[in-house]
Amino acid sequence: MPLAEDVHREIAARLRSRLVGLVVEGRDVVLDFSFWSRAMRDEWRGVLQPFGVTPETIYLPTDRATCLERVAARGHAHGDDFALDATTAAAYIDHFEPPEPGEGPMTVVMG
Repeated sequence: MPLAEDVHREIAARLRSRLVGLVVEGRDVVLDFSFWSRAMRDEWRGVLQPFGVTPETIYLPTDRATCLERVAARGHAHGDDFALDATTAAAYIDHFEPPEPGEGPMTVVMG
């Protein structure tokens, strides 16, 4: 991490295609991304808009120190464990834009 731009675009295209396919089938879908920016969240909402789907955001507010501890503790034992150095992790966390109520349906999970 971060991914090369061409790799990022390829993965995003595949995920969009899969998402649309599942929505057309009438399936429930959960996208487990950081959705770190309002723009990114809006982009994915736009993918669903033509299908009449209004996604719900599930937000788990977590303080900066806890996020950094969790990233540092990753053992890379799982295929989805991204290796992030402390500086990169801090930059990601510091640029996170928390979702706001005006973005649409949202559930905030505390704790």
